[in-house]
Amino acid sequence: MAIIVTFDIPGVGQELYDACVSRLTDGGEFTSLADVPAPGLISHAAGPVDGGWRIVDVWESEEALENFAKVLQPVLADLGHADVEPQIIPAHNVVTH
Repeated sequence: MAIIVTFDIPGVGQELYDACVSRLTDGGEFTSLADVPAPGLISHAAGPVDGGWRIVDVWESEEALENFAKVLQPVLADLGHADVEPQIIPAHNVVTH
């Protein structure tokens, strides 16, 4: 079952996001789902919110998210944000183009 995952990171902005992307893509860009080591990622969006940054992903399953978390968590920890916890909810409906 697909899941919706949101990360709200207060007190940070695009700089942290861009640093994570750079590390996850070995200095490349993130313009396609194939650009990051994330099998099972269906969609991704990120942007500023009041006082922070929000990331919203849709994953094929919790297992796919857990596998990606093994890659992401060390990056976040290295950047000083090891305490970031996602909110995970089951997706009722996922529509892609």
